[in-house]
Amino acid sequence: MNADPVREKPPSAAGGGATGDAESGAEDDDLEYGARLPPHKMLNREDARALVARLRSVSPWVVIGVQAALGVCVALLAGAFTGRVDAAISALYGAAVVVVPGALIARGMTSPLTSVSPGVSAVSFMLWELVKIGVSVGLLVLAPKLVQPLSWPALLAALVVCIQVYWLALSWRRPSKNSH
Repeated sequence: MNADPVREKPPSAAGGGATGDAESGAEDDDLEYGARLPPHKMLNREDARALVARLRSVSPWVVIGVQAALGVCVALLAGAFTGRVDAAISALYGAAVVVVPGALIARGMTSPLTSVSPGVSAVSFMLWELVKIGVSVGLLVLAPKLVQPLSWPALLAALVVCIQVYWLALSWRRPSKNSH
């Protein structure tokens, strides 16, 4: 018995022989699955533009602004909760570890140079992401030297809260004003 899926019998030959029922059952399952798929529709230029307009993304500057605002809120809460200024400063530094590299990549990715071609855009994204990671790691390494005394729990709390804004931003996508 040949179990090679590439060499199946054509649908007109199904049902013949001792294995016909099993093979036709497998083909029926494939047909049922295919029948449940929505039909593919080729988009014309206007449909594609309308789809892109409806799926407009949130500005990276809005995300950076929300991260900065939440970082300030966490710093105020850390200072109020602990009664120590160093906790508030550590939380502000933790927010800066997210906001400063995020602002760098937002600036780099929104420059006109990145939209020259898809290849340039992809390479630009990778380079700016590398810069973002490097600046983030550098800021974390420098934290004990720059923030005296450093409160790691406050720094990490602000860092985690600011990073979570990226997940929240996924729900902010809304249709543009001119889409129906």
